[in-house]
Amino acid sequence: MPTVIWWQQLGLVMVGGALGAAGRFWVGGVLLRQLGSGFPWGTFAVNMVGSFVAGFLLVWLETRGPSAVYWRAFLMVGLIGGLTTFSALMAECLLFARADRSALLLGYLLLSMVLGLTLVWLGARTAMRAPFW
Repeated sequence: MPTVIWWQQLGLVMVGGALGAAGRFWVGGVLLRQLGSGFPWGTFAVNMVGSFVAGFLLVWLETRGPSAVYWRAFLMVGLIGGLTTFSALMAECLLFARADRSALLLGYLLLSMVLGLTLVWLGARTAMRAPFW
């Protein structure tokens, strides 16, 4: 792969990552103010939205031809990578465990995994049925 393409992809990943991280910060703040700190709603919400969008993009990118490499860099690696927070999910589970909140830990983890998998599948199905522009 030529160096120019690699640098272009890196720039797209960086811009997408910055936007995704800013979106995660914003959603987390809004949901913390609205719903309180008893459950990590911000992390949960961005992971669920990210799951749906990732499923959609995996299918959508199949039709992008040579430009898919740039879309993938920006949208999947950058934007969705910056938005979703699997490491934060794991850290929050550790905090629940250390606070002796095992039931909430298991419920949060199970809900995140099952709903996340369902939404990534739903996103892919939606993309398969959507007219592409």
